[in-house]
Amino acid sequence: MSQQDYDLIIVGGGMVGAALACAMAEQHFRVALIEGREPDLSWPQEDYQIRVSAITRASQHVFENLHAWRHMVKRRVCPYREMKVWDATGSGHIHFDSAEIAEPDLGHIIENSVIQAGLWERLCELPNVQRFCPNTPKQLNITPQHASLTLDDGQVLQGALLIGADGGRSWVRDQMGFESKGWAYQQDAVVATVRHELNHQETCWQRFSADGPLAFLPLDEKTCSIVWSTNPEHAQQLLQLDKEAFLKELHLSFGDELGKMLEVGERAAFPLRLGHTTQYTSSRLALIGDAAHSIHPLAGQGVNLGLGDMSALADVLFAARKRGVDLGDELVLRRYERARKADNVAMLAAMDGFKRLFSNDQPVLKFARNLGLNLTDNLPPLKQLFMQQALGSASNRGSLAKRPSA
Repeated sequence: MSQQDYDLIIVGGGMVGAALACAMAEQHFRVALIEGREPDLSWPQEDYQIRVSAITRASQHVFENLHAWRHMVKRRVCPYREMKVWDATGSGHIHFDSAEIAEPDLGHIIENSVIQAGLWERLCELPNVQRFCPNTPKQLNITPQHASLTLDDGQVLQGALLIGADGGRSWVRDQMGFESKGWAYQQDAVVATVRHELNHQETCWQRFSADGPLAFLPLDEKTCSIVWSTNPEHAQQLLQLDKEAFLKELHLSFGDELGKMLEVGERAAFPLRLGHTTQYTSSRLALIGDAAHSIHPLAGQGVNLGLGDMSALADVLFAARKRGVDLGDELVLRRYERARKADNVAMLAAMDGFKRLFSNDQPVLKFARNLGLNLTDNLPPLKQLFMQQALGSASNRGSLAKRPSA
């Protein structure tokens, strides 16, 4: 049984874990990345993946600074320049346009598999990352001197710091006994790729009803990814409909903004919940991304929050090495936790509040949300503030989120 030594051991090679591996390897840290499933780096252009993310400008800068953005662009990214939001039960509506803040766009819609593949292609260019894939962790041991991880094939990895980037059902979090508090929303998100009659105009469309929001996120000229949040019973009904009946139901719910609904691909449903881990760090261990927090997809902020974690942790570790401090020192890691916890709690609370305001049929709340949408739409300074927030700099203050130097 061999033992191998690293600066960092990262469990989870998804979008956030792979991004951290790139960041640390570019600064010459020795990195081990453990992932249970090999990403598919081949790319059938005609196939769309059903899980997508709304990537903010700050997150785009992260990918650019990691030299991974070019790998994503060569596959498929779609900018969105406008957002149109309305209440299906009233007259409330709001229209955001990036031109109003002199920006080329408000962000990009990218398939999650495109993001992961782009990051893994970048990892292949970095010599000081060793990828253990497909492998799963079996035993974790934390001592004052190091973190030790035994894999399913018997290999033992040892490092100064172990990172849990292994998602909402984090094995690392469970091994450490960290408590995650939260609640289920009694909503499922039905996701699919839909082809429609009219061009989406590089616009994100979101319609609110009492059951939950229905979002159309642009992918190609007449193709969008949909995220339809509704109660679990309705979600199962939508999955069981044949394609023609589903498209009819979708058009009835969404309206005529994109014309007829022509085709739908694979459909799936995912339960929605809010979760937040009571602590992000301990000696020689840190959690990032969904391992630390999960959020309602109302504003597509999940992966952006995770990239904010990654950027903040990278800055803390860069500074620790510069000072000659042990990377796994608990005082070092607490700087990361302090930097991220307040922003994450604020975002989780905001999305929870929006969910309760907009997925509700109570007359007072219905009146309040319609009034709020219309008032905001008629107050340009407030709209511009919301758009500046949507660019992501407030939720990701890390150095990697800054615009790359020319």
